[in-house]
Amino acid sequence: MQGLLLLIFAKYQHLPFIQILSTKSTPTGLFGYWGNKGGVNIFLKLYGYYVSIINCHLPPHMANNDQRLEHFDRILEMQNFEAQDIPNILDHDLILWFGDMNFRIEDFGLHFVRESIKNQFYSDLWEKDQLSIAKRHDLLLREFQEGPLLFPPTYKFDKNSNTYDTSEKKRKPAWTDRILWRLKRQPQGGFHTPRLSAPHFSLFLRSYVSHMMYSISDHKPVTATFELELKPLVSAPLITLLPEGLCTMENDLLISYFLTTDFPSSPWDWIGLYKVGLRHINDYVSYVWVGDNQVSFSDELIQVYINISDIPETEEQFLLFYYSNNLHSVVGISKPFKIQPRSFFQEDPLDAAQPQI
Repeated sequence: MQGLLLLIFAKYQHLPFIQILSTKSTPTGLFGYWGNKGGVNIFLKLYGYYVSIINCHLPPHMANNDQRLEHFDRILEMQNFEAQDIPNILDHDLILWFGDMNFRIEDFGLHFVRESIKNQFYSDLWEKDQLSIAKRHDLLLREFQEGPLLFPPTYKFDKNSNTYDTSEKKRKPAWTDRILWRLKRQPQGGFHTPRLSAPHFSLFLRSYVSHMMYSISDHKPVTATFELELKPLVSAPLITLLPEGLCTMENDLLISYFLTTDFPSSPWDWIGLYKVGLRHINDYVSYVWVGDNQVSFSDELIQVYINISDIPETEEQFLLFYYSNNLHSVVGISKPFKIQPRSFFQEDPLDAAQPQI
């Protein structure tokens, strides 16, 4: 393994309320530079709340537990941006932290561990899990929550099988692959100061499982499903695109939109035309730089046109996305709409109204 990858997927209706603030990588491999160990982080704002998502790969082997904890702390310390208007990571409303953390099961012998797994007596192994032990002694680590380990240890397997390591090393099974989360602590009021009421932001774990059917690796993948309930701190997008104001004139589509007074617009902003069902921001079928094809401007309404001559006539629905160059995010999305057939605008309405004899 020579690197770490972190991807975020979202339903398109949430995109105007997701702002990527920054990304950061913290290599902790060979001499602190090699990227096979360390962490990668994405900071974002979600409906006005600060969220940090970290993927990590910590040092392996039973004896390196102290080094794992040291790297955990180092990754956390490096995820701060003093020169930018981003709060300390520990002040974020939510931290999701996952990856190959490489924590092992101490003391118990190989036979006992395998028999416990065979009989699904997983709770017999929890007390010797290194991460669980560390959380009992580390106050900060204790703030990170995890679901119950009700699935078999996810390491180490013979490749292309569900059989634990049969090599000469016969590594002891362990829950190396973990998913943790931490919600921001709310200030506690003193005797004369009532506790501050927290915004409505709650996270509920719905499932925490491994997937034994995958055998391409010597690890088994782990997934967690959460339900997030929040009261949006931001309820209106920065840009409002008006599908009801769309007007097609032969090969051009006229687009109307509003922007908020505090929106940091740029001539490098652009509007993309997409088919419903897109998977990536680059899946547009046409686009326009907002400063190029502007036909009308007022304090309240801006109009631009986008060329659609290369788009075949179709009954499919489309969307408009407004991408902000300054914010590096989609800040406005239209409702789905259909493009009128070009023949609709080429017909002579007088001829169409004449009776046929």
